[in-house]
Amino acid sequence: MANVFAKNLSSKQVMATDGTEIGILFNIVMDAATGNLINLIVKPDMSLDTSKYQTDDQYILLPFESVRAIKDYIVVDKNMAKGIHNESTPQ
Repeated sequence: MANVFAKNLSSKQVMATDGTEIGILFNIVMDAATGNLINLIVKPDMSLDTSKYQTDDQYILLPFESVRAIKDYIVVDKNMAKGIHNESTPQ
């Protein structure tokens, strides 16, 4: 993935790979020791059922590894965003 400046991500729309609008990026969680990005903190779309997502108060936490693309939208893998792994892969 190409380098993207954090200021360009502010208030960007987050969408799943299937076209579901998840919400608007609110903040990003970073590991200060390593610099690795951990989670996207997203203010969910009012029509989104948040019950299958990890939440913190009124926000959804999406693992950064679920991000597939950053252009006009931040596109995330819907299954990874919900914490669902490939069912054919043993856990």
